[in-house]
Amino acid sequence: MVPSFLSFAGLYSGYIRRCFARAGLFSQSINIDNETTLHVWGPTNQATQKPSLVLIHGFGPMAMWQWREQVQFLSPHFNLYVPDLIFFGESNTRSKERSEKFQAASVGKLLEKLGVKKFHVAGTSYGGFVAYHLANMLGVEKVEKVVIASSGVNMTKNHGLGLLERAKLDNIEDLMLPSSPKQLRKLITLAVSRRIHYVPDFFFNDFINKLYSENRKEKLELLAGLSIGKNDTSNIPPLQQEVLIIWGEDDNIFPVQMAHELKEVISKKARLELIKDASHVPQLEKPAEFNTIILNFLKEAS
Repeated sequence: MVPSFLSFAGLYSGYIRRCFARAGLFSQSINIDNETTLHVWGPTNQATQKPSLVLIHGFGPMAMWQWREQVQFLSPHFNLYVPDLIFFGESNTRSKERSEKFQAASVGKLLEKLGVKKFHVAGTSYGGFVAYHLANMLGVEKVEKVVIASSGVNMTKNHGLGLLERAKLDNIEDLMLPSSPKQLRKLITLAVSRRIHYVPDFFFNDFINKLYSENRKEKLELLAGLSIGKNDTSNIPPLQQEVLIIWGEDDNIFPVQMAHELKEVISKKARLELIKDASHVPQLEKPAEFNTIILNFLKEAS
């Protein structure tokens, strides 16, 4: 294992924490009930009259790694809340529940504890599943606008089989929870549109140890506990909120055709924005374009 002072992942993690702090956010852990604790970055000054926006991360590294390009841009406009989902970062539970619906209910309890009455929500990938269920559970009374980014909420069994075929893997766990440099290279190849030149194994092992190894057993259970992707058809109910679907045109995790299909079923008020030369993480590959699209959607009058 790489010593912490030689670890790029460890050093960069410290840098991201400083970015979040400069955006006016602070880190805290909150017991939402007698079984579950969620870690969240929230506004230092919650009393400001800005609207609230919740950013929900995808499967993989903790929240601050996935939203690092958004917080400083969006914080002047919103009270930001950036939670770590259960079994990511410092969030944990003794409950046996593992579904994305449980994740959504837990985020709802967190926001209630924080005194957040109404909010917009944006979720990427797995976080999009959670954001969808949160909006569906709480309705328009609490959730105003919804952003679904690179998230196959309408995933079927065939979509899952197609992903395994593109990845040339037998198990989704080997892709979403890489345990070797070879598996992490495969994930990056599918998730990022630009070609990644050779990176030594020790560098990837450092990232695996810092970002993918913790709570591995429980994260495997989260993948097994997904309520979507198990049937031949998708039967998700529509949302009542205005919905922005934002997607990388070159996404190889959830191909762009899924975005077009999702637009037709998720909401009568849904719009679709595609980002060129971006794959599964447009918020990191094309942050300026991604941020502007989200801000314009959330700021415009309903």
